[in-house]
Amino acid sequence: MSVADEPWIARAARLYPDRVAVDAPDGTLTYAHLFAAASSFAGTLTDGPASPRLAIELPPGAAFAVALHGAWLRHRVVVPIDSRLPARARAVRLAGCEAVIDAAAATPFLDGATSAGSTTTWPPEAERGQAPSRDAEGDVVLWTSGSTGAGTEVRLTHENLLWNALGSAVALGQPADERWLSAMPVAHVGGFTVFTRSVLAGTTAVVRPRFDVQEQVDLLMAGEATITSVVPTMLGRMLDAGLDHPPTLRLVLLGGAPITPDLLRRAEAAGIPVTGTYGMTEACSQVVTAGAPLFCTRAVLRGELEVAGSEDPERADEILVKGPTLALGVAGPDGWLATGDRGVRRPDGSLTVVGRLAETIITGGENVAPTEVEAELVALPGVDDAAVLGVDDPEWGERIEARVVLAPGHALDEAGLVAALRGSLAPFAVPKRITAVPSLPRTPTGKLIRRDLR
Repeated sequence: MSVADEPWIARAARLYPDRVAVDAPDGTLTYAHLFAAASSFAGTLTDGPASPRLAIELPPGAAFAVALHGAWLRHRVVVPIDSRLPARARAVRLAGCEAVIDAAAATPFLDGATSAGSTTTWPPEAERGQAPSRDAEGDVVLWTSGSTGAGTEVRLTHENLLWNALGSAVALGQPADERWLSAMPVAHVGGFTVFTRSVLAGTTAVVRPRFDVQEQVDLLMAGEATITSVVPTMLGRMLDAGLDHPPTLRLVLLGGAPITPDLLRRAEAAGIPVTGTYGMTEACSQVVTAGAPLFCTRAVLRGELEVAGSEDPERADEILVKGPTLALGVAGPDGWLATGDRGVRRPDGSLTVVGRLAETIITGGENVAPTEVEAELVALPGVDDAAVLGVDDPEWGERIEARVVLAPGHALDEAGLVAALRGSLAPFAVPKRITAVPSLPRTPTGKLIRRDLR
């Protein structure tokens, strides 16, 4: 096997043997140790399985990294499983998998990886044959978040993951001492790609099995991370918990939901640099970061593509994406992926996402993006979270209603909220009714589950 064919973990162990690969509660592994553990785990996998798919039901951590790279050493298609899924959704994801790797299967290999001086060469004697074709399967199978449905299978290749890592590094920078903090599920593309970006650059993935506000704040204030990726709800909660001028944090990558001006002001006051991003599972995470597509990606509005010179700043239209990060089978015959997301081109040329096409509320013949109304609500004093929906109405077709989660110590002042919104929204976009609720239905990564609002 030539150097060009080296598995990613073998290359990282050769180039950066003593760098920390994974920093997690279940273990801290250097790249040499991780490669040794992954190789030992790979030796337990059989040759020529009936299915190349291998499910990994583990939280973010050292054991997950061992199972991931061990599976890839034996040419398996990895299927990360979120243990919090309901039984039916879990069964769909497990269909066709060779086996399910859990803590009992992967954790024992951590002990042998912690001894100093662990070394492994690749391929070992047990490795036979060549890697099977991934033309149909890809190298990892993830599912869309399912914020408007059950989710869809997405097959990503090593090429997709590589271009994502390169594009992210160009957009965000990537110092050699990078420590990327993430508490997102590995069954979500945002959590999974922290592992792949890190192994390709030889940097450190600082991962936690779940998002705990105080733990995240403590890690950042202790200088344990240089970058972190969160959704706006997470950042807001960390600011509430006292996140203030963390000493080594150079960047917060913020995506997954609209970013309100109020949240940006709070972050700036706390000395936290924020870069907004828009991405999706079908495009291997980031598509547009800081208003611009990744260097390997094209992202345009449909009208810009169909009619040359039709750019109309501030006019919402569907976002189309093209490039080497697109998953297998998601692009149309012309190579473009129609995202179903609405975006606007700002006068400075930047691209901003304003919501989903399917979420658009048509009230009295006017189109309203619920995310824009939600952003205005969350910016008001006393509102911690908000969701906007269209409700069938005989007069308007759909009338706009809002559900809000109030900050502690605040009572609902519906008339006051409506009056405030009239100063920033068109009259037809102001909710006809605002109701206080204890919480809103969200996915583990913070996306609103709109189908549950009713």
